[in-house]
Amino acid sequence: MKSKQLESSSVYKDAFYIQKIGNRAVKSVLERNQKKNIASVFSKEGKIFYKLPSGEITEKSPFKN
Repeated sequence: MKSKQLESSSVYKDAFYIQKIGNRAVKSVLERNQKKNIASVFSKEGKIFYKLPSGEITEKSPFKN
């Protein structure tokens, strides 16, 4: 399969800029969660993990159902 070559690098610049904004937002939320003692939720290879305020990482949800 051939991919089309872009004539302008502006698409790449825009994509990197959007990714940069997203990375900053995620970092900010993770920091706020930690300050408020709220677990952060992550996914890796289809499994859900929770990073507890203590720094422990577990597969068991700390949230009430």
